[in-house]
Amino acid sequence: MKKTLIAGVVAGSTVFGASAWAEETITAVHAFPETLIYTQSFLSFVDKVNEAGEGVVQIEVRGGPEAIGMFQQPDAVRDGIVDMVYTPGSFYGGALPEKDALVASNLTAIETRENGGIALIDEIHQEKMGLKYLGWFDSGVCYNLWTREEPSFDASGNLEVEGLKLRGNAVYNAFFTNYLGAQVIDLPTGEVYAALQRGVVDATGWTQIGLIDLKWNEFLNYRIEPCFFSTDLGVIVNLDAWNGLSAEAQKIVQDVAIQHEIDSVNALRAKRDDDFAKLDEQGMKVVTLEGEAKANYLLAAREKNWERMEGLMAEHPMGTGNYAKLLELFYDADADK
Repeated sequence: MKKTLIAGVVAGSTVFGASAWAEETITAVHAFPETLIYTQSFLSFVDKVNEAGEGVVQIEVRGGPEAIGMFQQPDAVRDGIVDMVYTPGSFYGGALPEKDALVASNLTAIETRENGGIALIDEIHQEKMGLKYLGWFDSGVCYNLWTREEPSFDASGNLEVEGLKLRGNAVYNAFFTNYLGAQVIDLPTGEVYAALQRGVVDATGWTQIGLIDLKWNEFLNYRIEPCFFSTDLGVIVNLDAWNGLSAEAQKIVQDVAIQHEIDSVNALRAKRDDDFAKLDEQGMKVVTLEGEAKANYLLAAREKNWERMEGLMAEHPMGTGNYAKLLELFYDADADK
C-alpha cells in the first residue's frame, strides 16, 4: 500500500490516508537530460533518500524535460502536478528574483546553510510560491566564458565582445549586456550544440563542468578566467505535499538533502578538476584577465545581478525588505581578497 503525493492537474487536491505504516511516495522531475552531470547529482540524492527511507518514504522520478518542459517545471510543482523538481532558480526568477542572491554568491550551500541563508530562501519560497526550498545542490562551481576564437582585449586589458555571437540566458544576461555590452542570442541548453555547429553562436557562458558532457568542446577552444557567479540548482517541493508528509519522512528527506549539499560540493569540484585536465589535453587554451580589468569584471558580475534582483524585488508585494539580508548571507567580501 502506498500513499501517493502527486496531485494530478488540480492543485491541492491530494488527500492523505491515515495509515501510519504506509510508505509515502514523492514524485519528481529534473530540468536537464539524465546524461548531464548535474542531473546525475540529483539522481544520486534520490538514491540516498530511497535507501535511507525504505519503508517510510521514496522518491519516484518521472523523468526530465521530456516529461515536463524544463521551463514549465516550476509551475508544475507549484500547481501540484508533480511533488518535487530539481531546477535552476533562474528558471522561475520572474516569480522569485531573490534567487539572484545564489547566482552572485561566492559562498557554498555549506556556509549558507550554517549562517541562515538557505532558511531565508526557504521562507521566501514558501511565502511567494507555496514551495518548500529543500536544498541548494551542486554549489561551489562557478561560470566561465568559453569562445571558439581567441578573445581580444582593449588597451586597458578589458575583454572586447564586439562582433561576438554570444549565447545568453537569464542567468547571466544582466552581466553580459549591462557590463560587457554584448548582443546576446538567448538559447536553451538543448539547442546550443546545434547553434555552435551551425555558427549561430561562437561563445557562451557555462559552468566549469559539463562542457564535455554536452560535447560543446568540439567547437569551443578558449576558456576565459576568472570565473564568475555560482550555480543556483536546487530542489523545490510543493508545500502542501511537503506538509502532508509524516514527520519521519520529512526528517529523512531533509537530512539527506543537507548531507547532499556537502557531498555535491566536494564531488563537483573533483569533477571540475578532472574536466579541466581533459580539456587541457584536448588543446583548450586558458586566457586570463589581469589587474584592474579582472577586478572590474568580477565586481560587475556581482553588482549587475544585484541591481537586477533589487529592481525585480521592488515590483513584488514583498518588496526589497530582504535585499540587504540576502547580500549579507550569500556574499563574503573577504572571500574575494
